[in-house]
Order: sequence, then C-alpha cells, then structure tokens
Amino acid sequence: MIWTDAQRAPVLQRFARSFAAANGISVSVQAVSTDLQSAYVTATNAGKGPDIVVGATDWIGNLVQNGTIAPLPLTQAQKLAFEPTALKAVTYNGQTYGVPYATENLALFTNTAEATAAPSTFEAMVQNGQAAVKAKKASDPLALQVGQQGDPYTIQPLVGSAGGYIFGTKADGTYDPAKLGVDGPGFVAFAKLLSRYGEKSENVFKRSIDANNAVSLFASGKVPYLVSGPWALPQIKQAGIKYAVSPVPGFAGMGPAEPFLGVQAFYVSSKAKNAPIAQEFTLNYLTRKDVEEALYKAEPRPPALTSAYDDVAKTDPDIAAFHTAGEHGVVLPQIPAMSAVWGPLGIAEAAIVGGADPASAMAGAAAQIKKAVG
Repeated sequence: MIWTDAQRAPVLQRFARSFAAANGISVSVQAVSTDLQSAYVTATNAGKGPDIVVGATDWIGNLVQNGTIAPLPLTQAQKLAFEPTALKAVTYNGQTYGVPYATENLALFTNTAEATAAPSTFEAMVQNGQAAVKAKKASDPLALQVGQQGDPYTIQPLVGSAGGYIFGTKADGTYDPAKLGVDGPGFVAFAKLLSRYGEKSENVFKRSIDANNAVSLFASGKVPYLVSGPWALPQIKQAGIKYAVSPVPGFAGMGPAEPFLGVQAFYVSSKAKNAPIAQEFTLNYLTRKDVEEALYKAEPRPPALTSAYDDVAKTDPDIAAFHTAGEHGVVLPQIPAMSAVWGPLGIAEAAIVGGADPASAMAGAAAQIKKAVG
C-alpha cells in the first residue's frame, strides 16, 4: 500500500498497476487529505501503516526519530542521477532515506503589465510596487504571506539575504541543533528590516496577507509582485496574467536571497509488510524518468532526476526559472529540532510586522526554541 496526497494519487495509481501486473501482485494507492505525516506515524506505530509514503524531506528527522522509515540502499549510479541538492535533502545521519522526485523553492512572480520584472534589490521591488499602487494599477506593492501566526518558510529568502540562519552546521555540513541562530546578528538585522517594512512603517508586509489570499491577490491583478512557489503556477496561468518568474531579490548591500530548498520524496516504512517488494518498487521503478516526468505533469515542480529535469526545462521556462531562483538556496532542515522552530519564529515574525520590537521578539523566540530543543 502507498499513501500520498490527492494530487499525486492518480499518477502513482497508474504506475502501481503497471508494476503490480508485471510482478503478479496487488498494489493500492490511498490519498490522505489531512496531516499525512502525523497520520502515517500513528498508523505505522499501530501496525496499520502503508509500505510506502510520499512526503517532504523535512519529515525525515521526525520519521527516523519515531522509527517509521528505513534507509534505502541506492546504488552510486542512482545517487549520481539525482540533483545533488535533492540527494543531500534525503540524506540524514549519513544514510539515504528517500527517493527524491521533485524539488521546490520560492521565487518572485511579476505581473509584467504592472511592474518591471526581476528587480535587482528588495528595495527596488518595493519602489516599483509602490509606484504601481500610486498609479492605481494595484492595491498593494507585494503579496508575501505572513498571516496572524507568521510564516518562516516564506520569509526565509530575506532572512538569508540579511545573513540570518536558523541552525548552524557541523563540520560535515549537516545541521547542528545546538547552533541556533534566531537571536544572532544576521537574524536581528533581518528583524529590523522586517519592522521597517511592516505595518507601522512602509506597510509592505501585512498580517492580512496569508496562505489563503496571497496567490489570488496576484492572480486577480491586485498586486504586481508575489513571493511563492511552483504550486502557484496553475492558478496564475488559469487567470491569464502575463507574468515572469525570477529570483527573490535580496536587500541592497546584503547577500542574495536564500530560499529553503525543499524536496518531495518516497519513503519505505520500517514496518512494511512487503519490504522487499516496496524497496524494489521504490528503488527501481520510481527512479525512472517517465515516472518523474508524469509526476511533474500532475503538479509542475522541477523533477529531482537530472535527466527528467533536463527534458522538462527544454519546454517549460518556468521550471528553469525556479531552478535559477534556488541557486543560492539552503536545504530545508530535516532535523527533529526544526519542529520546535516554526511556531515561535512565526509568532515573532507576525509580532514584528505588527509593530513589536525586533530584537526582543527574536530573543523571545530563541528562548522558546532553546527550551523546547533542550
């Protein structure tokens, strides 16, 4: 049995039937619509989970900690066939735990009828956006989701530009939960800029813009710029907006934007009832180019398999543009400690946007995270 989300289920069902027919077995695909990770851990520990689950690589630390996924013995040739970042994202404690199939990162969408594409700095983007508002072409200069609880994932490109980081790294390049950077100088510098462009000053970042309306604001022509991922493409294309995709611009005089690099992958359960067959399907079937290209067609995210990406990029300029936008990105932390970050950091971000003191808000978030991590 395979658990996945509703968008990928039909594609996987097609390939699962083919694999099943060739091997004289039965394979079922089940779409899980809510909190797939939590449902998977609970079901697996109760002996009722699937053999294979599909999910993001920031799940890995939690799944390993809960003993619910098994390492996968990819050959060296198979490892070299994937984008290096994708392979790094499925590697945890020196072992490979997943077969990556898609990468994702944030980029900047520009409504080219309202503003200039690919602004060189965040400040230039804001200036262009404010000019569009003044000319009554738009209601707001930028749609970057914040919401009442904050959104650390979406704000990460600008955190990186200011020199901030969530976790430092060990000598081998893996994340170190003991090296929290939320109250460090780079994060504080970012927090001051967040305040400058918050509701009490430039009013560019707004808590009223969240995951429910950010893309629709852009697709309806109400904002000239949007920070989002490839998942926004279907809605934007359907709206008929003339758009361009480029890297999120960094702050003037600071570094380039550093979005999180996320990867979607297939994992084999450590308690799989049919482990050899599950491994065979995952390692030697789901690593095929036609499978990764079919998954791309179901939802337009860059394939993790280099050969599939190269084919797709020839005919889809948006996919190539997202790849370029992620060149300075950082792998989304897979360590269990990351689960303690999202809530406190998001609350601090929203508070600063609303007018709270930047340094105090970040210090408070860091204290909560350190207490939770231990």
